[in-house]
Amino acid sequence: MKKEILKLLDHNIIYPISNSEWVSPVEVVPKKTGITIVKNNKGKLIPTTIQFGWRVCIDYLKLNFATRKDYFSLPFLDQMLKRLVTRASYCFHNRYSGYTKIPIALEDQEKTIFTCPFSTYAFRKISFSLQCPDHFPKMYDLNIFDLVEQCLEIAMDDFSLYGDSFEDCLANLGEVLRRC
Repeated sequence: MKKEILKLLDHNIIYPISNSEWVSPVEVVPKKTGITIVKNNKGKLIPTTIQFGWRVCIDYLKLNFATRKDYFSLPFLDQMLKRLVTRASYCFHNRYSGYTKIPIALEDQEKTIFTCPFSTYAFRKISFSLQCPDHFPKMYDLNIFDLVEQCLEIAMDDFSLYGDSFEDCLANLGEVLRRC
């Protein structure tokens, strides 16, 4: 947890703050990010999930309950895949911690306070724990809406680009990155 807190502080995503009525608890859970094949005691090969680290989760149940909902339609995975499989080339881009690029209004930052063994902190930028899975694709949609379903699919904080050739795919990637 300390490593994650230091990383968030270093990237100016959180800051130390005193207690408030909105303080939320933190949980640390295993981060499962891979699968490998191992033999069991009978010699049979079994797919097994690998734990590569830990994920810090903030319990914003109280805050999420009090938050006004801002619904934005997320794409259906099966429809996205249908558009992708018909193309000659595609690439996948993981916008690592994309949510932490969206600032929180100064007057609302104290509501994001969380406590851990070291201190209490508040977020300057949106945390994935907040009820906001639609904020990131909504932000992208405002800038590149004309490309969605033409050469681009956005899901949560990731996007896939595609084209009828490798060169088309690279050109589409260049256009998306230019607009971002």
